[in-house]
Amino acid sequence: MSEKADVPESVKGAELNRAPDEAAKAEERPKWDNKVQYLLTCIGFAVGLGNVWRFPYLCQVYGGGAFLIPYLIALVFEGLPLLHMELAIGQKLRTGSIGVWTSISPYLSGVGVASMTVSFLVGLFYNTILAWVLWYFFHSFQNPLPWQSCPVDANRTGYVEECQKSTAVNYFWYRDTLNISPNIEVSGDLQWWLVVCLASAWCIVYICFIRGIETIGKAVYVTATFPYLVLTIFLIRALTLPGATIGLRHLFTPNWETLKNPTVWLDAATQIFFSLSLAFGGLIAFSSYNPQKNNCERDALIVGCINSATSIYASIPIFSILGFKALSNYNDCLNGNIQLLMNTFNIADGNITEENYEKWLRNLNSTDPQQVAELDLKTCDLQALLDQSASGTGLAFIVFTEAVIKMPGSQVWAVLFFIMLFSLGLSSMFGNMEGVLTPLLDLHLVPKCIPKEIFTGLMCVVSFVVALIFTLGSGNYWLEIFNNYVGSLPLLVIAFFEITAVSYIYGATRFSDDVEWMTGRRPNLYWQATWRVISPLMLLVVFLAYVVVQAQEKPTYEAWNPDYVDFPAPEVLTYPGWVYAICILLAAVPCLLIPLGALYRLIGFLRKRVADRRANSAYDNEGYVVEI
Repeated sequence: MSEKADVPESVKGAELNRAPDEAAKAEERPKWDNKVQYLLTCIGFAVGLGNVWRFPYLCQVYGGGAFLIPYLIALVFEGLPLLHMELAIGQKLRTGSIGVWTSISPYLSGVGVASMTVSFLVGLFYNTILAWVLWYFFHSFQNPLPWQSCPVDANRTGYVEECQKSTAVNYFWYRDTLNISPNIEVSGDLQWWLVVCLASAWCIVYICFIRGIETIGKAVYVTATFPYLVLTIFLIRALTLPGATIGLRHLFTPNWETLKNPTVWLDAATQIFFSLSLAFGGLIAFSSYNPQKNNCERDALIVGCINSATSIYASIPIFSILGFKALSNYNDCLNGNIQLLMNTFNIADGNITEENYEKWLRNLNSTDPQQVAELDLKTCDLQALLDQSASGTGLAFIVFTEAVIKMPGSQVWAVLFFIMLFSLGLSSMFGNMEGVLTPLLDLHLVPKCIPKEIFTGLMCVVSFVVALIFTLGSGNYWLEIFNNYVGSLPLLVIAFFEITAVSYIYGATRFSDDVEWMTGRRPNLYWQATWRVISPLMLLVVFLAYVVVQAQEKPTYEAWNPDYVDFPAPEVLTYPGWVYAICILLAAVPCLLIPLGALYRLIGFLRKRVADRRANSAYDNEGYVVEI
């Protein structure tokens, strides 16, 4: 970056210019084959599973189309400025997250370490989700699909009771896949089929990542583009399904009253933040392989806009299919009641239809109310079925799989759906791995005797061993903890320190000079205002609001317990004290690494200063003795 003659001593470490020997080393750094590879990799990292199963859920819960207003505001004033900053800083310095923030100030080395830690922890549970996707993918070739009907019991006289009380879809997820324990304190055994799928997922990640960006660059041509092909196929098919318009109307009809709820604005800000994969260090690492003369501003706008457009695009086929599912369940409910009425009152077939069901029910209620009451008819409410919202694994492995079995050619749609999920997750895993490996390799923390391929393999093995906790009977509960506590608060803290460091430690003016040198144009008033004031303020407000909301809520989790009185409803339990302590540690440790890194540098500086003073004092004394 540009040099200034009046740079204070305290920020000389912030100079981003390289010495000639460092510049020579930068020339040896791997490069993308072309610009398309780089953009696809960044888009693949940003566009992940959350775009498919989190954004549509938030739209549904928070007033449909009205949610787009706070979402777009958060994109413009929080997401894009941070994205541009990370791409620019990585491109200029051409190093990983630890090297970037250490270059700005040695006291900020903890920011890079925190990013690396979060990337490692998130990669653990993210790849476990890919293992679940593989398990469902392997079973999607069966005819009929294994989650279509309940299995028979051991005596071959009926169906398994747990499945009968719930549904075949729930049973396959909770029992056949997870073999889940009744609560988090019952660990259960390792589920061998999940261990095999987890090992397979890590092997695939290793194969794609074995040569760094050389192999990633080739893989993203498939992993980043295939999901769009599948989404388009799903879109065409979903719009032809009965009930599709019901689902879309339910999704996008705005409910402006929800905008008065501050939680809506908080969730919109956090969604755009996490959706763009900011503060993980992966985007910094990817942009570090760019030539320094590259238009990073345009790249940021392309990646950010495509990411948000993908969220909206994915919600259309998702909720078209959910509308089809709701209508199908509503018709099944009505037909079941109609059949019961016809059998009880000896009414000829065809007399009671879906159109005149309500009229018949009123008539029978007026003539024989007691007998109608004894029938225990189901309540069929289409709106209630549409309101059965789900996100995350609940949407992918329960709601959507139930919808698939009602579609003609269900095996084809199941295979396509899970291939799409795996592609989305795999391209995001590239960013998580890059956020861990690049800083370690750039700082030469890996012995030169260990080839990069071997070190990458060791990292995958270590990650696989640690992630075995998620294959236990209680693994799903632990995965939810990691998701809620690792991938939330720490990222907000890291991002706040990132943008504050660039704007106020290095200096927004000097940073703008460097962006102008790289792109050929100076950042306009929008970028200047967001970097200096708006984005840091928004991050601070979101952080404080998040802490307040979490402090007011008692941490609970939903357990799948067949012995629960209200089963199949989930049993809501509070975390034991020791588990809650782990939750706090998962959220706090990455954040504490930032001040600990600064403290470590300060202690080193003070020790060096004391040593220098002692050396100078000894030299002065010796000179005095000689003079005498």
